[in-house]
Amino acid sequence: MRAFIGVDFSKEMKAAISSLQDRLKPYASYGRWKYIDNFHLTLKFLDEINDGKVDEIGGRLKIICQENKQFVLNVNEIGKFQGKSDLRVLWLGLGGDLDKLNRLQQDIENGMHSLGFSKEKRPYVPHITIAQDILFTVDFRQVMKIAAEMSFPEISVEKVCLFKSEQIGRKRVYTPIREYALG
Repeated sequence: MRAFIGVDFSKEMKAAISSLQDRLKPYASYGRWKYIDNFHLTLKFLDEINDGKVDEIGGRLKIICQENKQFVLNVNEIGKFQGKSDLRVLWLGLGGDLDKLNRLQQDIENGMHSLGFSKEKRPYVPHITIAQDILFTVDFRQVMKIAAEMSFPEISVEKVCLFKSEQIGRKRVYTPIREYALG
């Protein structure tokens, strides 16, 4: 099973992100917009794991989560990872208790490394992916202006989820399979 560790969002947060997508879609000539139920914050991508590894991962996550306190994040910007000819990833950046988020992410990174998972080579950039391979018909400053007009609820980070990622039909679906409460 393909898996990752992340933070799931409330229905209100997912609806707010979906509303932003709806406002931006008319300004894009093409792209892949993320499905509303798939909005999340990735903490660690695990890739393929076997079912027997789930309990081992869960045991480590339970300890890590007990050692980390709950915290609050908020959406504070829209940004992009640029591709060769278009926008590879359109994302929402986060503010709030970033020190607590970074500590949690680093603890998970180290905990999963001790279980045999490779460490991520790139620095952690917390973001919420909302679209991929987008080509906008307007300048990105217009996209930023539209996003700045939106309001998003706070993200209360109270638990971490182990997600499975699977292809169902022609859609990628992320499903939380285990949850671990923060201390």
